[in-house]
Amino acid sequence: MRHKLYAGSPEKFPALMIGSKIPWLGIHVRGGTIGGKLLIPLLPEHQRMGRKAFRRVVDGLMRAGNAFFIKKNGRVILMAESIKENTAELRRFKRAERGRTGAKSVKRGQEIPIAVLVPRVTLRGRFNLSGIVKSQLPRLAATIERQLAPLFTARD
Repeated sequence: MRHKLYAGSPEKFPALMIGSKIPWLGIHVRGGTIGGKLLIPLLPEHQRMGRKAFRRVVDGLMRAGNAFFIKKNGRVILMAESIKENTAELRRFKRAERGRTGAKSVKRGQEIPIAVLVPRVTLRGRFNLSGIVKSQLPRLAATIERQLAPLFTARD
């Protein structure tokens, strides 16, 4: 999130611009549904993976011919076989599998779940941007007054 205050002219009202490079930030404010088939990585709890890193892992597994989809309990799951060539790509997912099963290690040739294919994701609103701006309005007004004060004293 970035902000910029436009208060350069005493003839115009000051303006506050709040923006983000994230194009989907609005869905976190309002909530909503993202449609289309999405692969959700199966990682250990509280661990994240960026979309580009996840794409590299999936591309590497597909190129090696090691990734395949199965249908289990009505869900489509991307699986990969634990082989020597894909050890680096599977590192995080092997750790997640050990945590889920409680096993000490993942054997060579064992199939590991990588991701779940979902048709849509529904997000609830989790970010109250207008509430944050309203709570900071007194500080914002004081900052605007400080910035405009030299302009008014210079004209008088």
